Amino acid sequence: MHTERHFQSSDRVKDIVIGMSDGLTVPFALAAGLSGAVDSNSVVLTAGIAEIVAGSIAMGLGGYLAGRTEQDHYRSELRREQAEVEDVPEREREEVREVLRSYGVAPGLAATVAEDLAKDKGKWVDFMMRFELGLERPDPRRAGRSAMTIALSYALGGALPLVAYVFTSGPREGLLISCAITLVALLVFGWAKSKATDRPPFQGALRTALIGAIAAGAAYGIARAMNG
Repeated sequence: MHTERHFQSSDRVKDIVIGMSDGLTVPFALAAGLSGAVDSNSVVLTAGIAEIVAGSIAMGLGGYLAGRTEQDHYRSELRREQAEVEDVPEREREEVREVLRSYGVAPGLAATVAEDLAKDKGKWVDFMMRFELGLERPDPRRAGRSAMTIALSYALGGALPLVAYVFTSGPREGLLISCAITLVALLVFGWAKSKATDRPPFQGALRTALIGAIAAGAAYGIARAMNG
C-alpha cells in the first residue's frame, strides 16, 4: 500500500523558524557584545531580558499583522471574484477554460467543465481563487496563533544564550559557556528545521550555526574595539 507523505504544518513551522532563528541570534549577539564591554553579568542579563521582552512583542505583533493582512487580502479578492462572476460571467468562464487548458485539458472538455462549474457559484468562485489567483482561504485563527508561536519561539531561543550568565562569575566566562550552549542549539535547530522541510539537515545545521557565530563575533568585536 502506497502512503503519501506530505508536510501539513508549514505555517506553524515557518512561525517557529522565524521566532527561533531571531531569538537565538539577536540576544546572543547582544550578550556577546556586552561581554566585551562590561564586567557585570547582571548588566548582560538585564539588557538581554529587556531585549527578549521587546523582541518577543515586536516579532509577535509582526506575525499578527502579517496574518491579518493575509486575511484582508483574501477577503478583498474574494469580493472581487464574486462580483465578476455576477457581472461578467462569460469572461469568467473563459478564464476557467484558460486555467484548465494550461493544465493540458482538451479545449472541448475544458468548456464542458467550465459550464458545469458555473452551475455552482460558490465552487466557481473558489476555483478562481485557488487556480487563477493562487489563494487559499486563510485560517481565521491564523493571526493570533502566529503571533503567539513567534513570540514564544523568540523568547525560548533568546533565553538559551543568557542561561550561562546566571551561574558564572563574570561576562568573559559567561560568554564562553554561552557560545557553547548557543552553538549546540543552533546546530540542533538548523538540523530540525532542514529535516522538517526535506532539505539536507547537515548543511542546514552548519548554515544556521554559521549565521549565529558571525552575528555574535561582529557584535563582540565592535564592542571590544569601542572600549579600547
